[in-house]
Amino acid sequence: MAYELGEIRLSQQIFYYLLEHHELQEEEEQRLFRAYTEEEQVQNLVKSQAEEALSTMERYGNTIYLIPKEENVFLGFSKAKLKAELCKSTGTDKDFYLSQFVILTLLVEFFDGQGSSSKSREYIRVGELQNSISERLKEGVANTTEEEEEHKGIAFRNMLEAYEALKSDDKGSRAKTTKEGFLHTIFKFLEKQNLIDYVEEDEMIKTTRKLDNLMDWNLLNQNNFQRIRKVLGE
Repeated sequence: MAYELGEIRLSQQIFYYLLEHHELQEEEEQRLFRAYTEEEQVQNLVKSQAEEALSTMERYGNTIYLIPKEENVFLGFSKAKLKAELCKSTGTDKDFYLSQFVILTLLVEFFDGQGSSSKSREYIRVGELQNSISERLKEGVANTTEEEEEHKGIAFRNMLEAYEALKSDDKGSRAKTTKEGFLHTIFKFLEKQNLIDYVEEDEMIKTTRKLDNLMDWNLLNQNNFQRIRKVLGE
């Protein structure tokens, strides 16, 4: 299939914009948005570039996203890079998996609705989330044996040990060796990815439209639901 030079250049402009901003909103860049949504040739070219970059193109409403695939450690994060971002310098795999459990718990707290949207609340207090993390870890330990943990790949005992090893500090410490500091680092990372709004003065977390879209249209749709259940050991 032959493409005109103008189509190629336009697709390159769109792809470069997505590389820089990670998303393309209609109200922010109407010309590029309409070119992608209304011109099939341009859209095919952009998708082809994304595929070569180990990424996928997703449109949710009036926003287009460039989403790195799991194996993409250039546009996304390798385990080592993510561990360095989220854990203290001497952090172990226990700390890393705990950070992932914190993120998963945050998602569960926000997205367990059954209506037109899976989102069930507008905000959560940091203290409430902290209590929920502790409760869910203890429930996991109580409801699984070590053999079951090894089979399912979810080491509740190791994560609980890592969580309890963190100190508690009511003075607002941001050290990664404290529970408050550990969570703070995770929140700032998610905020940097434009997934949450972290209102530090109120110790409150809200989700962004980007995260709402990703959960409703991607992670929690029926095509991916069975995959997620398998990862979590159902």
